[in-house]
Amino acid sequence: MTVVESAWARYPNYRIELAPVHGIARVQHGGLTLAESAKALRVIETDHVERLYFPERDVRLDLLEPNDHHTVCPFKGQADYWSLTRAPEPVEDLFWTYRDPFPQVSGLQGYLGVYHEKATVEIETRWDRDGEATTTRFPAWGDEADLIRLIDVEPSGPGRFLAPGYHERTRNVVEGGQLLAQALVAAGKTVPGQELISAFATFPKAAAFDDAIEVTVEPLRIGRTFSTISVRSEQAGALVCPALVMLGADSPNVIHDTVPMPEVPGPEAADPVDMRVIGRAVRAVDGAYSPDPDQIGPPELYVWLRFRDNPVERSLRRALLTQATSHWTIAAAMRPHRGMGQADAHVTLSTGIMSVGVSFHDDAPLDDWFLYANRATWSGHGLASGEGRIFTRDGRLLASYAVQAMIRRFSRDPARMGKDAATAM
Repeated sequence: MTVVESAWARYPNYRIELAPVHGIARVQHGGLTLAESAKALRVIETDHVERLYFPERDVRLDLLEPNDHHTVCPFKGQADYWSLTRAPEPVEDLFWTYRDPFPQVSGLQGYLGVYHEKATVEIETRWDRDGEATTTRFPAWGDEADLIRLIDVEPSGPGRFLAPGYHERTRNVVEGGQLLAQALVAAGKTVPGQELISAFATFPKAAAFDDAIEVTVEPLRIGRTFSTISVRSEQAGALVCPALVMLGADSPNVIHDTVPMPEVPGPEAADPVDMRVIGRAVRAVDGAYSPDPDQIGPPELYVWLRFRDNPVERSLRRALLTQATSHWTIAAAMRPHRGMGQADAHVTLSTGIMSVGVSFHDDAPLDDWFLYANRATWSGHGLASGEGRIFTRDGRLLASYAVQAMIRRFSRDPARMGKDAATAM
């Protein structure tokens, strides 16, 4: 074996995380299942695409053959490769393994990595509530736990909170719904004895995933019945989200009324949408959430959503509901217009959410289906406006929201501005 010099001493801040997969990971090619495991690892590495590793015992080694190909990684060691040979469609160097990994990544010993570019690699999540399964194509954006970790800001000083950076690379832009969700959590932790009632936020500048977000909270008034909190989110010293959050003490109904839930097909009849979050299932009614620019319809989207895990804290549940409010308005506004679809976003069109206002009405577990009912109410002058409501499956109204978005042509091609489809905003 080649002696490999470790680079860890020279680059102590280099990051490799071995994250357990919450679900069944699977590799398929040419009709064959080559690996299947409930013990797979996501390997998250600085400046590298995320990779999936399988315990050797869960890989069909009888279909593979080791070869003479070896590579060297200064942070992991020497990699030895396996090719898929005993199959109708052979694949060279499909799997690899580190027989003697460096101590910093000793957890890789006994695991095989896989090139997801050369096979179909998926992660299946099953819901304890009813046993239904959702499949996410790998590489995923991340897990529900990653989303919660980003939203659940941590105190960093008096009136200050910190949201960590993330390793997202495919589209390095934080959605407005996530920034507002972080503001909600910060406000909830500032006034823990009261419930989140409503919030409004604007997004004057795009935020990047790979840098931390600093959240500053200023109580404008804390009362026994209602409190108002100003929240300011900054990244690298630039303002990315000012928000105003109202909280209040819970009170019994004096009167009670609600709009009816739309009559739409249930989640069983809706089409799965892979939004790359493991542990979150998304299904669009009538397949309306589509990148096809020639698929037209009314400016409406009805989307069912559920999470694998239901957070204990009510404020965190409400923050998770809010995170997805910024997903749908732009797509709904594009639906009536032939030749214009989501695939154009950040390529020929500069799109983004400019503001979100949300009000909370009720609470429910998030591991059961709930419906986002969205309608784009106006589009023109480079803008689009929309309104939405979130219902439980049995028709209770959890929240309502309003969104202002931007839809404009690029004045110059993104590539000429030093940007690409992943970062142009």
